[in-house]
Amino acid sequence: MKGNGYPGAPAILGCRPILVTGGAGFIGSNLADRFAREGHDVLVFDLLARPGVERNLDWLRKRHPDKISAIIGDVRDESAVADATSEAQAVFHMAAQVAVTTGLVDPREDFEVNIRGTLNLLDALRRSSDSVPLIFASTNKVYGDLADIVLDKTKDAYLPHDRAIRATGICETRSLNFHTPYGCSKGAADQYVLDYARSFGIPTCVFRMSCIYGQRQMGTEDQGWVAHFLIRTLNREPISIYGDGCKVRDVLDISDAVEAYVQAWRKISTVQGRAFNLGGGPENAISLKQLLAHIQAIIEQPVETNYSDWRAGDQRYYVSDTRLASRELGLKAPTPWRQGVAALAQWLQEERSLTAASRQNPHRQIEESMS
Repeated sequence: MKGNGYPGAPAILGCRPILVTGGAGFIGSNLADRFAREGHDVLVFDLLARPGVERNLDWLRKRHPDKISAIIGDVRDESAVADATSEAQAVFHMAAQVAVTTGLVDPREDFEVNIRGTLNLLDALRRSSDSVPLIFASTNKVYGDLADIVLDKTKDAYLPHDRAIRATGICETRSLNFHTPYGCSKGAADQYVLDYARSFGIPTCVFRMSCIYGQRQMGTEDQGWVAHFLIRTLNREPISIYGDGCKVRDVLDISDAVEAYVQAWRKISTVQGRAFNLGGGPENAISLKQLLAHIQAIIEQPVETNYSDWRAGDQRYYVSDTRLASRELGLKAPTPWRQGVAALAQWLQEERSLTAASRQNPHRQIEESMS
């Protein structure tokens, strides 16, 4: 797993790359693209375990042949991680086991990837003579199921009875309360990242993310539900809803999420050792039913749904209080969710057309659509 593990990837020579673990994934590939467009050399470290992500890596290499290099490796491999971090000027840690359901099936693997993998990165940086920043993708699941928040139910959404929470969302002072193996592993990694700033002076920052959506997302039933709903609808396939469809999340367009990560790096001297909630905030809070109604309107075809019982650890309501992140990182107002979802639907439709054309004429060079 050492060195340039991706066939044909250019070697990075004489410069210090930005390392993006999970860099072929949804958020990671968008981050890598942003940094490459700004002129940085980027080293993608990814196991390519998630179906379809190799397309993201191919897309990155086509767009930035002189800026993107890759190691096909596993964050559980301490030696490979040490090699990847040896010359990095900054680390964006996106690699993870990302699904609550998968953690329930195989909690040991969940532990190994999310905790041991993160510790491998942190310890590699601790042993380095340089002060290399690490920005970590955590999750709102560190706050548990939020069952103590009294909710009112409308015809299509849950809302907090407490008007203050309804107006601002869940803030960073909320007590941590890990539920499910996934919540425990991401929560423990979250705390390790923050403590390595306290104990060893490593400039780290944590984003506890709500629901991020956008181009290059390979949404599935277990993770990436906005894209998943769109993909199923475009394929004229039924959508499984767990619960009553009224659970609420705040959604954030990928361009806004990437901007937050970039600003955290730029301002790391002032935000190191801190955690921020990252999402679309109350103005972008939607229920599953509200999203489905919007999808039906923009795609102009019926949406078929099947309902099942709630899943373990599911939050009926989570909306990020984004005021701290916006203030400390200088973030602008996020993309309105209807606009962002419509743009994602258009991108997915274009991708389907390109894929169909490629299958009809596999020898023709077809450029992938650009974000």
